[in-house]
Amino acid sequence: MQAMSETHPPATQRPPRPGPSGGRSRRSARLLVAAALLGTLALGGCAVLDEQQRKWIFQPGERTWWGGQAAAEGMQDVWIGFRSQHTGEDVQLHGLWLPQPRADAPVLLYLHGARWDVRGSAPRMRRMHDLGFAVLGIDYRGFGRSSAGLPSEALAGEDARAAWAWLGQQHPKAQRFVFGHSLGGALAVQLAAAVQDEAGLIVENSFSSIPDVVRTFKWGWLPVGPLITQKLDAGARIGEVGAPVLVVHGSEDQLIRPELGRTLYERAREPKRFVLVEGGTHHNTNSLGQGQYREALAQLFGLPTAR
Repeated sequence: MQAMSETHPPATQRPPRPGPSGGRSRRSARLLVAAALLGTLALGGCAVLDEQQRKWIFQPGERTWWGGQAAAEGMQDVWIGFRSQHTGEDVQLHGLWLPQPRADAPVLLYLHGARWDVRGSAPRMRRMHDLGFAVLGIDYRGFGRSSAGLPSEALAGEDARAAWAWLGQQHPKAQRFVFGHSLGGALAVQLAAAVQDEAGLIVENSFSSIPDVVRTFKWGWLPVGPLITQKLDAGARIGEVGAPVLVVHGSEDQLIRPELGRTLYERAREPKRFVLVEGGTHHNTNSLGQGQYREALAQLFGLPTAR
């Protein structure tokens, strides 16, 4: 998910300082802009509004980057088929599987964020593999080679449940963990709150809800919260997770600010741990924080610190 960017008109002569009523005028103008925006969105209709939000938030497609393609080489293709309870259609999910030599290795379901398909997360998946996990990463509907369609919170959540069930069938004796990065973190919370057999939840550079993210933007003062249909309210669900929770965030994440990860952590039940990776951005927190990950995995989940 990417924040909206602002454009500014070219610099002109500095306008005169407003008089005593200038502040009130600016506030009135802002309220008028807000009212106009809300009116426009309302006239667009609920269905159109929801469709646009799903496009903006998920940004689906078959997109990756060269580093992701290279890192995905050698991973095994996995296909997971099921009948969607939401649409009644047959769904085919594509995933990448990275096994461990040890049959008793813990298994990690990796849920990626917006815009890039699962290959874009292959470097992060390999680093989690280096920490001792067998890793399955999946593409939600509308991403990569999975079934076509516009993702939503409900549909992507259903896809995550199907992948979780597949892992349970294939590895019934393994400890299974849920991992989500960014948008995938909210889906990981949703999944972990709904199932009873997870050994742990890990979220990285994620958020408490979409409305909370919107409030961190420069235009976050606009009262658009009631119009957000794809809330991905992980903060309201994380307290239902019965397994240990690890929340990791980069200190320099300018897209999803660290305080949103901290909020998510504070709403989780014990046992839990918050790891702040100094210098970590939205994209490199995982690589910079490998040492902190090893320590947290050992202390919180009792996993070995070496492969």
